[in-house]
Amino acid sequence: MAFAMRRQLKPEEKEIVLKRHGRICYATGHEIPEGDVIHFDHINAYSAGGETDLNNVAPMCQKHNLEKGTLPLEHFRIKLKIDEFFRQGDRLTLKNLLEYLKKSGEIKGFGERITAVETDNKIKIENHSFSRTFELQECPLTKWKYFYCTLPVSLIDSDDDDNEQFGLQPRYLIPEKVFEMFRHFLDYPVLQPSIGRIVNGRLLLFDGQHKAAALLWSGRQNFECKIYLNPEINRLNQANISAHDKFAQTRFYASIMILKLGAVFGKDFEAYKDDDSIKEKTEVGFIDYLAKNNTSLAKADITKRFRSYLYDAILNNADNKCEPLISKSNKGSKEQPLTFDMISKSIFLNFLCRDPLFDNILTDDYKRDAETKNIIRFMNGMFDRSLVNWNAGSGCDAQLKLKRIFTSKAIIAWSELVRDAVCVRLKINDSDDKAKIFYRDVADSAFDELDEIWQRLFEWKLWRSPKNSEIDTRIAGNKSTTKAWMKEMGLTVTYLLGMDE
Repeated sequence: MAFAMRRQLKPEEKEIVLKRHGRICYATGHEIPEGDVIHFDHINAYSAGGETDLNNVAPMCQKHNLEKGTLPLEHFRIKLKIDEFFRQGDRLTLKNLLEYLKKSGEIKGFGERITAVETDNKIKIENHSFSRTFELQECPLTKWKYFYCTLPVSLIDSDDDDNEQFGLQPRYLIPEKVFEMFRHFLDYPVLQPSIGRIVNGRLLLFDGQHKAAALLWSGRQNFECKIYLNPEINRLNQANISAHDKFAQTRFYASIMILKLGAVFGKDFEAYKDDDSIKEKTEVGFIDYLAKNNTSLAKADITKRFRSYLYDAILNNADNKCEPLISKSNKGSKEQPLTFDMISKSIFLNFLCRDPLFDNILTDDYKRDAETKNIIRFMNGMFDRSLVNWNAGSGCDAQLKLKRIFTSKAIIAWSELVRDAVCVRLKINDSDDKAKIFYRDVADSAFDELDEIWQRLFEWKLWRSPKNSEIDTRIAGNKSTTKAWMKEMGLTVTYLLGMDE
């Protein structure tokens, strides 16, 4: 039954739709209780040319219809499913999605083992349900062999770390990107294949996981791939990270890049520590060692990864109480007010020795572990005096105060004042020592004094100013003007130390 293009249905037409679908919300399949308002919407969007035909109309609950906005109803249904998947956590990969879809019954399985037999410049891939032969290619630069193929979902897996091998998957899935690509691929082709390798009879994808994830949500069961046979793992890993960092069209979330680069660097650093042929081991020596043995990386890139290693040891430590409040994206949210950018430009910039050191890592003079523990304890003091009370849904005065304290410009400005106060408390006067504030053993009693600095900071009276006060304008400025205003209004090092001006 068709009728004129219009937005409203007649009562008898609504009854026909309800008889077909029942009082079931088309978005999620939940029952709409008696007495609740029922909305009727186009399955294929009216704004996109979807016909106002009863075959293109379905009932929805009021909540989901309002949330849907201008999205086509089918797209909105997928968005809700994607949102449900990502509620599992913020460090999810293609493997997590495959496991999720298998559990929900949307795919039968994934990651099945295969045999690969190479003959006459061809390779045969087979297992109990699949058998195909593909032409082999050779990279003119590296001489690595690879082949192009279309693989069923039952054979693919994500190249994550596991007990058997070191994974090459350099990033986590980003919800917004998965949904955007899902919509894009409904109308446009995929221009590049996903890239993977064969490891212990498994086909592991390390590039193109967002493409694969988006296609999975659209119901795709077969995926175009480029598969390497026996690549040099370290060189491939460096190329892969660069592809997802320097040359990526969509940049990494900073915190994810830190986690991945830090993990890779950490494995290399541990191998360096265990190398008995090197007698004098230092961080500077390690940087030089990597530069000499990896000509594809500039020393600046290696230093960047070294810092990522230091950041990762602090940010992703189970003892760090602030970790749940640090956003994995580049922007904060109501639930996660801190970002990696904020922490790196405040706490890390002022309290972490970010440059490689000459101290022998095999002696007691080497204090990186102590520094890591000290900074985590210092950040936990910040948490206990303030962020422990963070309440994303609250609009109370206490929450307004915390929002002001942890705006980007505010934390960058007051962290410099806190640094100077900490140096006084720890009796650090030498400029070289000030660059390594926590690179030392710090007594428990000293942390009691540092907690008093946190308390004084968070008790500063202007944090409690009424809404739309001068402070709200001031903390939106740049760091220098914000810091100067704070000092002018009494937030000084002397104040933080509890002394008279």
